Amino acid sequence: MSDQAATAARVGRVAGKVAVVTGGCSGIGLASARRLAAEGAIVVIGDVDDARGPEVATQVQGRYVHTDVTSADQVAALFATAARAYGSVDIAFNNAGISPPEDDSILDTDLEAWRRVQEVNLTSVYLCCKAALPYMIEQRRGSIINTASFVAVMGAATSQISYSASKGGVLSMSRELGVQFARQGVRVNALCPGPVNTPLLQELFASDPERAARRLVHVPVGRFAEPEEIANAVLFLASDEASFITASTFLVDGGISAAYVTPL
Repeated sequence: MSDQAATAARVGRVAGKVAVVTGGCSGIGLASARRLAAEGAIVVIGDVDDARGPEVATQVQGRYVHTDVTSADQVAALFATAARAYGSVDIAFNNAGISPPEDDSILDTDLEAWRRVQEVNLTSVYLCCKAALPYMIEQRRGSIINTASFVAVMGAATSQISYSASKGGVLSMSRELGVQFARQGVRVNALCPGPVNTPLLQELFASDPERAARRLVHVPVGRFAEPEEIANAVLFLASDEASFITASTFLVDGGISAAYVTPL
């Protein structure tokens, strides 16, 4: 059976759709790749984890493409591979991101750290949207989901200044693209997770439990999200069930952005 025939034969909420997922080898990206595949999508993973990428692709019966998301050429090749192999690009989950320890208060974060985070977290989303949109416009259908964050709508005294600014940029860009391309059948939404129990967050808090506790107290549900819970939101936004949702700030944050005082 050909790749395109195999895609058409799938069943589920996103059956037959081709999904490109960046940062798909860990955390939210991995959980989302698995969830989309379980619901019938064929998943093309873009990541730089060449050790794990092929294994993850096998798990989801998809493909792995080595992709530095800050490289315009590599991002273009990622989406071209998906379109060439499977005939369309229906879902783009632009999720790759970093949160390095050197990104801290504006008083302590140097220009190199600022620029690195902006390149990976914001410029990469620009490149992925720019690469995905021509396919979707031609098809007159598509769902782009960009990973922003609850910090795009809130301020924090425990600052990661470049991370926060990059996610605000993702949110604003997603809103604008969602409006601009709505009548061409393309939906663009910003997924804004609250704190998620991923390797990124675990690494951030491993050496500073007090910092983790200081943040956790503000989450009304009393815990961090699991990656699978965010993946469920990705699946919804990717599916036709979200057909009237675009340019949205889609918060999946355990109530943190709405809380003034949390429960005891």
